[in-house]
Amino acid sequence: MTVRAFTLRSPLVELRAPDTSDVEAIVAACHDPETVRWTTVPTPYDRSDAEFFLDRIVDHGWATGREMTWGLRAPGSSELVGVVSVRTAGRDVGFWTAPTARGRGLMTEAVQLVVDWALGEGGLPEVRWEAHVGNVASAAVARRVGFRYLGAAPGLHPGRDGEHPLCWTARLGPDDDREPAPGWPAPLTGEFPGAASVGSRADAPVGPGDRPHVATPAPAPTPPPAPPTAPPETP
Repeated sequence: MTVRAFTLRSPLVELRAPDTSDVEAIVAACHDPETVRWTTVPTPYDRSDAEFFLDRIVDHGWATGREMTWGLRAPGSSELVGVVSVRTAGRDVGFWTAPTARGRGLMTEAVQLVVDWALGEGGLPEVRWEAHVGNVASAAVARRVGFRYLGAAPGLHPGRDGEHPLCWTARLGPDDDREPAPGWPAPLTGEFPGAASVGSRADAPVGPGDRPHVATPAPAPTPPPAPPTAPPETP
């Protein structure tokens, strides 16, 4: 099923499909250390990677109706400052935000628009979200949009090292209240100063190499072991 690319708007953001005029902005964003940390974008990232993304993910996704991808922009601006997408088969949302646009509520607004469309005109019975444990910026976006926390589980698909990292997971249905829901882990029960909405989604590729761009979480460093507890003294 072919879906013609369309634009979503609010007073705060404008979402329209990325195109070849956005190559430089995509390349710049995918060199950001936080984007690299929380996604599986190729490293190093060059123009050919951005062109592949536009052709094989953006254009192919719209043409097949399998994935709708939008570029995030401020109203009246041509500058791409993020990407958000939703897949119809996986019923999942993914996103990343360029450093210049973080901490301003733009991605929260963008995800809200996409979820509203997906659960309404898009006809999805639910939308799911997934991000590596520790990606509090992405989780803050999901929580503010109203996603219900499901728990932590191995990601559905592997990261760069082939392992399935532990991920926070959540879902949102059409009848759910859009206010922040209870039940999220303790670090997520409040807002985070400077929350960056860097990226989310442990995502299945459409084809080999087809999903290196929207937030497949990268493995986090393994924390050092806790020091041993001293035995109790014997009287």
